[in-house]
Amino acid sequence: MLVNCIAILDKIDVDLSSAISIAMKLSLRGEYALRALLVLGINYDQPVISITAISQQQNIPKRFLEQILNDLKSAGLVRSKRGVAGGYQLARSPQDISLASVIRHIEGALAPVSCVSERFYEKCSCPDESRCAIRSVMKEVREAVVKIVEKVTVAELCERWRRLQHGPASPIDFII
Repeated sequence: MLVNCIAILDKIDVDLSSAISIAMKLSLRGEYALRALLVLGINYDQPVISITAISQQQNIPKRFLEQILNDLKSAGLVRSKRGVAGGYQLARSPQDISLASVIRHIEGALAPVSCVSERFYEKCSCPDESRCAIRSVMKEVREAVVKIVEKVTVAELCERWRRLQHGPASPIDFII
């Protein structure tokens, strides 16, 4: 997810909007973590949800999901219960888990380039960082992303899921 400002233009032969899209893409691990938390949030009133149930509901390979849930457990986002009736549950209320905290734990910085990251800053190779047009745009991108993912919690994600289950299905958008 972290790329150097200059590397976007030098190594990727695409326009700036495509570069932003590439830089902001969640890894499969990040997507699966959010999907697992969605299942746990939807079932927050249940004692535990089995890893098999999460895996089957979300089409996530069980072994990969085990690694992700252990990672989320080490971050204090989920807790587990061992045994035949074991499984996972959220360690905190869904309202208290922001998507930003999950993404930062799994992916690292929310910034598309490291020179605009507030928590994972790394100097880029631009001749003058303070006058870099690319950095200026990427800073706006970071601020927009942070504003959204800091505000959205697992509880809101669950509410959106519920609304979408009861509404009409919409066609999938494709950008070419």
